[in-house]
Amino acid sequence: MKRSLPIFITLLSLLFVFTQCKQQKAKNGKKKMAVVVSTLNNPWFVFLAETAAAKATALGYDAKIFDSQNNTATEGDNFDNIIVAGYDAILFNSTDANGSVANVMKAKRAGIPVFCMDREINSTNAATSQILSDSYSGAVAIGVNFTQQLHKKGNYVELLGLVGDNNTWARSKGFHSVTDNYPDLKMVAQQSADFDRNKAMEVMESILQAHPDIDAVFCGNDGMAMGAYQALVAAGKATKVKVFGFDGAEDVITAIKENKVYATGMQFPKVMAETAARFADEYVKGRRDFPQKIPVAVELVTPKNINDYIAYGKK
Repeated sequence: MKRSLPIFITLLSLLFVFTQCKQQKAKNGKKKMAVVVSTLNNPWFVFLAETAAAKATALGYDAKIFDSQNNTATEGDNFDNIIVAGYDAILFNSTDANGSVANVMKAKRAGIPVFCMDREINSTNAATSQILSDSYSGAVAIGVNFTQQLHKKGNYVELLGLVGDNNTWARSKGFHSVTDNYPDLKMVAQQSADFDRNKAMEVMESILQAHPDIDAVFCGNDGMAMGAYQALVAAGKATKVKVFGFDGAEDVITAIKENKVYATGMQFPKVMAETAARFADEYVKGRRDFPQKIPVAVELVTPKNINDYIAYGKK
């Protein structure tokens, strides 16, 4: 009897959770989509999250945004809360390509489909589908333009994003697949700034003390590009050093128009967010044949074609 009591209590607890989930879903008759993003401390991810939530709402769902604060543990807590609350689908932007897999598998075991947006996870049987920017090809295009602008010679710096994010390495590898072919183009420093504007400014300030004579900076996202530009302004070098970003964020689109940043890779978060929400709706309605990965093209934005673009997309 003593042994069976804990089992009985556990069963009662599970029944209570299940009943609560049913009751929550039945309150207004609407199904629910969760939008989980790596961080809301970056305007690009705010746009991604709000676009996904807006599309889910337009499709007739209650939608809520969860901020993982670039922390897989916080992300795990978000998934736990989503599962207990009985959400029907998760639109997901991961914090870590490897570390986030366990959280997605947790949702899968609970019967909740997960649709990844922009950031990849290193599994082909966890997420229902992954809608991802083609970061490698986008960075190749930046690398070509970079070498042209520097006339295939000079010293440059690379600021990397989060080391646990596959986009960090796809962008770096794509860029280097071009620039490494030119021996007179020398990378004098390569350092992570975690895709963070303030950290990029601090890292760039430190690098400039050791390497004051540089010609360009390639940054793995636009937040870091703006941070690097701020450091260059403080050092009196903003007009001498070309800054290249990646994202298509509002600050950098404006900065290209004002000749402060030279170029960026335009991602299309609206396409990724709305596709994820649409797929989730189709899953809830019975579809199961989703492609595991869908690449979304990245376009090079420079002063020559800047008038064709707006923040986060094309005119």
